[in-house]
Amino acid sequence: MSESKNATRVAAGLKATLHNPNVSEGAKKSAQDRLEQMGAIEPQSGTAKAAAEPGESHDTRVLGGYKATLSNEHTSEEAKAHAREVLEAAGILSDSSEDTAAEEHHMRVLAGYKAALHNPRVSDAAKQHAREYLAEHDA
Repeated sequence: MSESKNATRVAAGLKATLHNPNVSEGAKKSAQDRLEQMGAIEPQSGTAKAAAEPGESHDTRVLGGYKATLSNEHTSEEAKAHAREVLEAAGILSDSSEDTAAEEHHMRVLAGYKAALHNPRVSDAAKQHAREYLAEHDA
């Protein structure tokens, strides 16, 4: 293994420090100074702009990742539960959203069958099937 460090990788690590919300302001300032010394970024007055407050775009992408977690079949139930908690806290997801979605789907299916009964282009066999489905579901 080589004793010298890859400057590109060092700069990448320091930049990651600037964006990490778990890093102290002092460490961010130190990383900012070191990046300026390396010539990896332009000198800025005050603290690093990324360290001050995460951007709206970043927050949107993070929440999008949590949404993707919910529909990923390879994600554990524990991870999905955490994603639901985060999305509920952000006001993106409500406790009953899955129940509401299922109910909306059911209502739309019923509405489709009702519409089929009044559509002159629907065959008699399809209308009969629609009547049977609606009768089975008390609609």
